[in-house]
Amino acid sequence: MSLQSDQSPTAAAGSARRTFLVRLNIVLSAIIGAVITLPGLSYVLAPVFSTSKREWRKIGPVNKYTIGDTVNVRFEDPSPKKWAGVTAESGAWLRRVTDDEFIAFSINCRHLGCPVRWEPGPSLFMCPCHGGVYYSNGDVAAGPPPEPLHRYPVRVRDGFVEIETSPIPLTTNHPV
Repeated sequence: MSLQSDQSPTAAAGSARRTFLVRLNIVLSAIIGAVITLPGLSYVLAPVFSTSKREWRKIGPVNKYTIGDTVNVRFEDPSPKKWAGVTAESGAWLRRVTDDEFIAFSINCRHLGCPVRWEPGPSLFMCPCHGGVYYSNGDVAAGPPPEPLHRYPVRVRDGFVEIETSPIPLTTNHPV
């Protein structure tokens, strides 16, 4: 009595093809699932693994700034990438209060990060994106910003104004 397979060669080939297609479907589904899931997962976990680097950057000599004036200053971001180019530059609004006291505000609105501009006439910071308005001390005057403008630590050292830089500060309370 000989043992013979109940399947014909055509049925065996069809079964092997089906097994291959099922495995291919599982692999492709896993890849698509990873592509969809990883950006959201990295967004959630980014604050846990971020290394926010802070550095003191020289902005300019003290005598360059007039008491009472608010001027835009530029500095290099604290963690620039080699390929960043011009985007490695950041900015702040710097005001000289007294001979040795300065205040620096982030140029980014706390609502969605749009750059605010200084209006010297009414002494207000204005955000062009959604109508955010800040008083000269950085407090919210009107519009959607949930928090005052971010203040950078400032010091005078060896005759130069320095700002302690940090990554672009946006709001901690994300709008809905």
